[in-house]
Amino acid sequence: MSKLKLIIQREFIAKVRNKSFIVMTFLSPLIMVGMGALIYFLTQKNEEKVKKIVYVDDSGMFLKEDFKDTKTTHYLDYTALGIAETKKRVEAGNYYGVLLIPQQDSLELLAKSIEFYSKDSPGMSLMNSLESKIESKIRNEKLNKFGIDIKKIKASRIHTDIKMFNFSGEESSKLINGLKIGVGLIAGYLLMMFVIIYGTSVMRSVIEEKTSRIIEIIVSSVKPFQLMLGKILGNASAGLLQFFIWGIILFVITTVASSMFGVDIVEMQTARVPVDQIDAVKQVTAGDKGAVVIQEILKLPILKIFVLFIFYFLGGFMLYSSLFAAIGAAVDNETDTQQFMLPIMLPLILGVYVGFATVINDPHGSIAVLFSHIPFTSPIVMLMRVPFGVSWYELVISMALLLVTFVLMVWLAAKIYRVGILMYGKKPTYKDLYTWLKYKG
Repeated sequence: MSKLKLIIQREFIAKVRNKSFIVMTFLSPLIMVGMGALIYFLTQKNEEKVKKIVYVDDSGMFLKEDFKDTKTTHYLDYTALGIAETKKRVEAGNYYGVLLIPQQDSLELLAKSIEFYSKDSPGMSLMNSLESKIESKIRNEKLNKFGIDIKKIKASRIHTDIKMFNFSGEESSKLINGLKIGVGLIAGYLLMMFVIIYGTSVMRSVIEEKTSRIIEIIVSSVKPFQLMLGKILGNASAGLLQFFIWGIILFVITTVASSMFGVDIVEMQTARVPVDQIDAVKQVTAGDKGAVVIQEILKLPILKIFVLFIFYFLGGFMLYSSLFAAIGAAVDNETDTQQFMLPIMLPLILGVYVGFATVINDPHGSIAVLFSHIPFTSPIVMLMRVPFGVSWYELVISMALLLVTFVLMVWLAAKIYRVGILMYGKKPTYKDLYTWLKYKG
């Protein structure tokens, strides 16, 4: 036990004293925030570009108010010029495209004969906006032909704002659901990233010691299983320390940013509020945007998420790191690891994609539940589900399966490790690994 402790300490100290570890520990959160700010800035810059769209309405149906200008799109009526002259002007000038609305005998034919010309392929959002405007106008014309009063239809429209509660009576909100999705996705993605980074770190450490022949001296005084387990636990400890520091830095940055800038809560809350009540909502929320976000974050099961994150981080990391260590022991250089990496990486990638595809839409659906129990994907998928609330028996099943699988994988990896660590000069195959697994003793 004392030897295992010494190995853990050695691996931990060697990792945290590394200059790249120290630099990235404090620099990575700033890079993350900077990348987010850059994406936001570029998005805003992209939206500032105004698209000038010319339309030629030969049908005579559309009015100027049917094509209202927005922040990013301006509409110009060139109907009087005709389509041929309009195309020439657009090609020669600084215009985005031309919308041609021909004259047709029926509304059905009109809806299928509208054309849009542009120098470059238009974006989906723009085309959806144009189609929505045209469909609305044609639908209204059709209702008029049926003798239906459109004003009454518009007057009958009503906005609903469903208040959400859980069965204990606690009020929820759309913002808290968005935060749950964000926290779950970030936790799952970070875990995958750290498993890959620190798992490959364990593998490289084993390869370096093997190629330098230091391993021959080490295994003369310590069992290969202890050496492998010590490397895994030492790197896991360094990873947890880095996580804690990242969490503190990101929490401080997020808190300061929320207090200074906040999120546009007013827009979210007034988007579906009757006009006569918008001013009242703004008076209540405009001065306290950051506080609202922080209050919603505090409603999350933060302690539960934190504890489970630690468990699934350790469980997932140790599960995969044992496989990475076995691969490092089996090969002589990092190039030879490529043939064994894909089977290890696939479950991690699958877990992320399943989480993004299913947990967001239905965190308690059968697919999400299944993959949150499979040990090779549960560390990622279950972490994505936890903010939405997971029953205790599901957590117990998932955690128990992860622990059992971890013990089994460490046992199997140790059998490969103890043989491969002293094998040189031969590129191993899957058949060789299977043969080493069958060795006794």
